[in-house]
Order: sequence, then C-alpha cells, then structure tokens
Amino acid sequence: MKLVCIGDSLTYGYGVPSNSSWVELLKSHLNLEIINKGMNGDTTSGILSRSYRDITQEKPSHVIIMAGTNDMLMNYPLKLIKDNIKFLITEAKENNIEPIVALQPPVIASLAKIYWDAEINYKEVNTNLLNYINWAKTFCSNNNITLIDFYDLFINKKDIKNLYSDGIHPNVHGHKLMFEETAKLLKNKDGKVNL
Repeated sequence: MKLVCIGDSLTYGYGVPSNSSWVELLKSHLNLEIINKGMNGDTTSGILSRSYRDITQEKPSHVIIMAGTNDMLMNYPLKLIKDNIKFLITEAKENNIEPIVALQPPVIASLAKIYWDAEINYKEVNTNLLNYINWAKTFCSNNNITLIDFYDLFINKKDIKNLYSDGIHPNVHGHKLMFEETAKLLKNKDGKVNL
C-alpha cells in the first residue's frame, strides 16, 4: 500500500524540522510507503496542474488532499476552490486511488498579522475557510469520502495559539496533533494500518 499526501505548506511542513511534520511522523510510525507532495505556497489550481505527476503517476492506493488556504489568503473565489477539490477527488477515483480529504486548521488572525501580511483580512479568510469546511463535510459525507478534520481538532483546543508558529502554520505541537488524528483514522483496532 502506498499513500500520497498532496497540498501546500501545511502538508509540506513549513516552519518545523523536516522530521516533525505530520506527514513525516506518519512515515516513521506506520508500516506504509508515504510520499509527501506538499509544496509551500501552492494553491488548489497549482495542485491540480501537478496532480497527474504527483498523484496519478505515483500509483498510490490512497491520497490525502489538503488545500485551499493559500487560495483564501489570495482571495480566490470559493467556487474555484470547491471545483478544484472536486476535480482532484474525481481524478483520483478515476485512477483507482482512494481520496481522503483533510480539512486544514483555522488561521489565527492575531498571530498572522504579526508574522505575515498585516493587510490581509484574516477574519474574511476564516469566514471563507469555515464556508469551505462546511461544504467539504457535506460533500464528503454525501459521496462516502473519508475526512480528516484538522479544523475541528484545532478550533476545540483552549490553547489553540500554542499550536501555531505564525498563525497560519502549525508548530511541532500542532503537527503532532495532526499526526495523531491521521494515524487514529488510518489504523484499525489492532493497531495495523487500515488502508
């Protein structure tokens, strides 16, 4: 079995040591071939343009897709993000690859304004992100697609700010939580990978 994780910097592991990202932690803890195809700064359109090379040609059994934060930071239309995610899912299924959609954590505006662009309306970014999250939950439920919900995982933590390095990217503690949530979903009751 083989798993490709595709997305942006949240998948790549921006801001943490390479062995501390959620994808690298999966690699070191699961008996499974895992390929990290996260690319810093990428959008859903960028991911779509490289999906044949980075997903289809790798011939994985499963792909975890997490994308859209950069689109929202650039104020791209929500419809474009949804359409691109749907296309990635369809393309995976057409190639006998089981898609898994991961929902990204929220943006912490107070931190992002300090470490990133203070001119971005992060409240609007989070509103759009929540709209996307709600759509994705419904879409995945209606289409029997497995979902990993990092959004709710983070939003329900009292110490949420302590999970970020800069308000957008999780720190090592955030990545550890993401790894644990993903591993829990991928493992069955006897601790073996359930893909």
